[in-house]
Amino acid sequence: MTTTSATASPLASPTPLGQRLFQALRSDTVGGALLLVAAAAALIWANSPASAGYFALRDIEFGYEPWHLRLSIGQWAADGLLAIFFFLVGIELKAEFTRGDLRRLRTAVVPITAAAGGVLVPALICAAFLLTRPELLRGWAIPTATDIAFAVAVLAIVGSHLPKALRLFLLTLAAVDDLLAIAIIAIFYTESIAVLPLVAALGIVIVYGLIASRFRRFFVDRTWASWVILLPLGLTAWAFMHASGVHATIAGVLLGFTIPAVVGRGSNRAIGTDHSASSDLDPDADSRSGIDLAEALEHRLRPLSAGFAVPVFAFFAAGVDIGGTHGLASAFSHPLTYGIVTALIVGKPVGILVSTWLVTRFTGGLNPSLRWADLTGIGLLAGIGFTVSLLVAELSFTAGSIEHDVAKVAVLSASLFSAALAALILTVRNAQHRRRSQAHHRRSQV
Repeated sequence: MTTTSATASPLASPTPLGQRLFQALRSDTVGGALLLVAAAAALIWANSPASAGYFALRDIEFGYEPWHLRLSIGQWAADGLLAIFFFLVGIELKAEFTRGDLRRLRTAVVPITAAAGGVLVPALICAAFLLTRPELLRGWAIPTATDIAFAVAVLAIVGSHLPKALRLFLLTLAAVDDLLAIAIIAIFYTESIAVLPLVAALGIVIVYGLIASRFRRFFVDRTWASWVILLPLGLTAWAFMHASGVHATIAGVLLGFTIPAVVGRGSNRAIGTDHSASSDLDPDADSRSGIDLAEALEHRLRPLSAGFAVPVFAFFAAGVDIGGTHGLASAFSHPLTYGIVTALIVGKPVGILVSTWLVTRFTGGLNPSLRWADLTGIGLLAGIGFTVSLLVAELSFTAGSIEHDVAKVAVLSASLFSAALAALILTVRNAQHRRRSQAHHRRSQV
């Protein structure tokens, strides 16, 4: 987004039509709907008579080879576009750790511990199913990750009246367990890590954070400055992270965490909510209301992420050739399928709920607005593996092998089943929360 002058609000849209479009794209529901439509379109195309066209498009390569950036369109979508989403996740979590519910260790430790349980238990379950087939054990880590984008999209669609703390719990849990899964990739699935590019990436991230902190007001008041100064630095950090062998989306999270998220006393905004009401503020009003760089960048980039980056990524990641009824029958008779499906559908919620119960038993840090029925739905949502799970499947088995295709079918099937179960439970809970909220509103008017 750009402004018409240097003194215009950094939060303003260029036209009334643009304002309405950007405001819609800042809604989790609209973004989630676009994501699900893109994924469904990819699945349909990849399993249609014209599937060759889909895979040919996905596999087109471009980029600068000497910088290790000659990637297929599918890789650019997963490693590049998804970094925008992870950047926003980093900003949101930084804001919550700085000024939100997670600023207290007693509160933050609950979703972090839940994420650890949600990685450990599925890994153990999957490994247990594969013990009799040592050649399949390389796939033990496939069900460890949660797809943040899909999980948040489902929650947004069915959870209009669920507690805000529930979304924050899911976001923290999914971000941490994706980071854990990516760490697993770096340790167990990465042949080598280039130290110099990694050090360069981390150095640039530090410089990025220092500049953003030192000139926070400058970047808030002048939209163009973030595109001209911060964006090139961020892209450079991403490129070095990619060249290092570490998953490039880590750069997005780290860059997001460096953005200052300190507000004035007058601000009580919740990160992740719709900020369209502030779109007509001037710079002085920005200062009085305490809008900071984290909120400004989140506001500017949310439409790009929800309207383009994440749907395009989903389109190129979801296109798996299932192989018709014969392929499904073959896949669901394979031990790898049993391990992955059980780990995602059963292992994820069990690991999350047991870990949450254990840590809250000793710390009492669970948000009082959350109920175990709500957390059960979140545990099932965490069984939506998708992105990183598909990535680990590709790293675990040779492309074109039976195990490679079976693993992807298992991930998609388990993710869809987990999403359906979670949506059912959370829809019921959403109705209960809505009735409770309406009853409270009526009592307050008496």
